[in-house]
Amino acid sequence: MTARSDATPARGASLLLLAAIVALALNLRPAMAAVGPLLDLIEGATGIGSTAASLLTTLPVLMIGLGALSIRPLRRRLGERRGILLGALLIGGACLVRAVLTGATGLIASAVVVGVGVALIQALAPVVIKRAFPAQFGTVMALYTTGIMGGAAVAAATAAGLAETIGWAGTLALWSTPAFVAALVWLAASRDPAAEEPDSAAVVEATDPELPFWRQGRAWRLILIMGLGTSAYTLMLAWLPPFYIDLGEPRATAGYLLSGMTAAEVTAGLLVSLTIGRFPDRRGPILTALLLALAGLAGLVVAPLSFAVPIVILLGLGIGAIFPLSLILAMDQIDDPARSGDLLAFVQGGGYIIASLSPLGAGVLRDHMADLTQAWVLMGVGVILLGAMTLEFRLGLPELR
Repeated sequence: MTARSDATPARGASLLLLAAIVALALNLRPAMAAVGPLLDLIEGATGIGSTAASLLTTLPVLMIGLGALSIRPLRRRLGERRGILLGALLIGGACLVRAVLTGATGLIASAVVVGVGVALIQALAPVVIKRAFPAQFGTVMALYTTGIMGGAAVAAATAAGLAETIGWAGTLALWSTPAFVAALVWLAASRDPAAEEPDSAAVVEATDPELPFWRQGRAWRLILIMGLGTSAYTLMLAWLPPFYIDLGEPRATAGYLLSGMTAAEVTAGLLVSLTIGRFPDRRGPILTALLLALAGLAGLVVAPLSFAVPIVILLGLGIGAIFPLSLILAMDQIDDPARSGDLLAFVQGGGYIIASLSPLGAGVLRDHMADLTQAWVLMGVGVILLGAMTLEFRLGLPELR
């Protein structure tokens, strides 16, 4: 017998659970998205260079990946209810301490804790969604990823203005409030943890005959697809505002450009949620999204100032669609919710570890070349490789074992 989720909703509680999922999603990026528009202030206050500053994005993304890889024993020990609650509390606590831990060490340590909290939620929430909303999985999953991007958009748009009023440290700490609110909403929406059956889950794992994911080539290709797609997002999240600030744009304008990109991502996520049911073959939507992202990257190389607004819209539409589509593509490979959740944890784990390297690599390039053009070119090559790998995932592939 498979373990029952401690978050399966009664019929009347479905809307509350959906609200909790969106509330949690909104808190998965602000702790990172608010950093980019304030990076020059943070560098000035702490004395860190671009490589070290990139750790404020790289480390949370790396922890998301490492946390996803270890989520199976964590899910068995904590359960979905307590695991997601712990994740929200870690995010809130890490943001809160940034009000006082304003040195480089404190900021980097808080970035690690944020990453652990985000990892818990991102690994467990899709399992809840697939089990609670099986008939609407694609739509709810796209709504969840749209919430993730929406939180980033708000954080990026408000960072510069808030920093003028409460300082950069206060701005980063402010994001503890919605995280704690999301924790309360999740508590109200989720079922009592006594409903969980950890013993039966252990029996399933002990007798599980399936082939490990690390021995299946398709699972590794899913990791590369997730990793390259998410690399584009983390690269822009960390370095799009500093890039435009270096070109002479005001801090507020750079923040608005990142916000505009993430607003376009939200739009793309909503479009995916509304239309994904019409595309059982995911390759067409994914390739379309990749072409949009590639056009935006080309614009950053050729004419970043002249076409700034069209560039961020193209980037947002492309990256915003790639993210939910890559999650849906992974979850498509297995029907069983728990097993597909394990696959998604494996794919997200490896994918986010890959994605953590793009902000760091761009920081190194900026320190040595005082320019990010090479980073955009390398990302464009990655997008082309992603498209080539996507072609394999035709309809009718056998389910992963």
